[in-house]
Amino acid sequence: MGKGLFKRGNIWWLRYSDGNGKIIRESSKTTSYRDAETQRIKRKKDIRDGNEPEPIKKIQNYTFNQLAEEYLKWCERQRSFRSKRGFLVQLVKTFGHYRLRQLTTQLLEQFQTERINKGNKPATVNRLIATLKHCVNKGYQWEMLPEQTFKRVKQVKLLEENNMRLRYLSKEECQILLSKCDNHIRPIVLTALHSGCRKGEILNLKWDNNVDLKHGFILLDITKNGERREIPINDTLKQTLNGITRRLDVPYVFYDVKTGKPYKDIKRSFASALRRAKIHDFRFHDLRHTFASHLIMAGVDITTVSRLLGHKSLTMTLRYAHLAPSHMANAVSFLDSALNEVTQKVHNPRKKELTING
Repeated sequence: MGKGLFKRGNIWWLRYSDGNGKIIRESSKTTSYRDAETQRIKRKKDIRDGNEPEPIKKIQNYTFNQLAEEYLKWCERQRSFRSKRGFLVQLVKTFGHYRLRQLTTQLLEQFQTERINKGNKPATVNRLIATLKHCVNKGYQWEMLPEQTFKRVKQVKLLEENNMRLRYLSKEECQILLSKCDNHIRPIVLTALHSGCRKGEILNLKWDNNVDLKHGFILLDITKNGERREIPINDTLKQTLNGITRRLDVPYVFYDVKTGKPYKDIKRSFASALRRAKIHDFRFHDLRHTFASHLIMAGVDITTVSRLLGHKSLTMTLRYAHLAPSHMANAVSFLDSALNEVTQKVHNPRKKELTING
């Protein structure tokens, strides 16, 4: 038989030397001589090219908890660090004690099923799985786990989710909500209603970096999509921002007057305002929907709204299109005059001739 191949039972084994001359014996996991020979040739080529074959690499048997610790350090540079840290805490509770080599497609799919049965929404489960998959991807790059584990985790598919929720307030409800807000969150809510900014973008606003009252713009350099965004400041928002007491030792627009530090979250205060306003099934992010919905209903074109929201494509913005039936009807009505003029020319040769001569 070929040099470098031998049998153990019915399975062919490979025998070759690494770059240092050390003899490596590896199972081909096949009973086919031809397939085993193909593997042996590939191993020798990898070594000649300076690429160590998987069996030569000495990968420690790390746990998911150890990988999560390294991944968390790397995540500190990411804009989504806070949310990923929360997802990792949940993942470690389930998989922390597992060796990375134990992660399988079936194990992760069972995790998805268990989460759904507990009442988690598909979107929530997907964020967890996406974080885990990216964590494993980095672990593979850092040589903390073998390729087989990476491939098994990669095969896990995300669940189908419905992101088309569209809850917005009427003009009257907006006024009621603002009237029920405590003094410290009223300008935050009003900023959301008049700018369409996300909660994180609002709470991280800085006077010098993001707010240009002279020219009337909110400037967002780093957004969720990683792109710069400029949002015009209308008179109502300008009046609100001018009414905020600015402290020289605090760069943030919205901050706790007791501590001088920016708000990390306003969930409790916002929930209290909603309860007093008797508004149900509403989230802070829905203020962004309210901003977009009222622009569309006022006749603003979908492309402009998309730019104000910072959407990368029109797909996300099109969820608001049905709110402008009259605007779309007006657009189609332009065809009346255009097509009727053509029709009249076709059916009135004299008029057509005069038009051509003219």
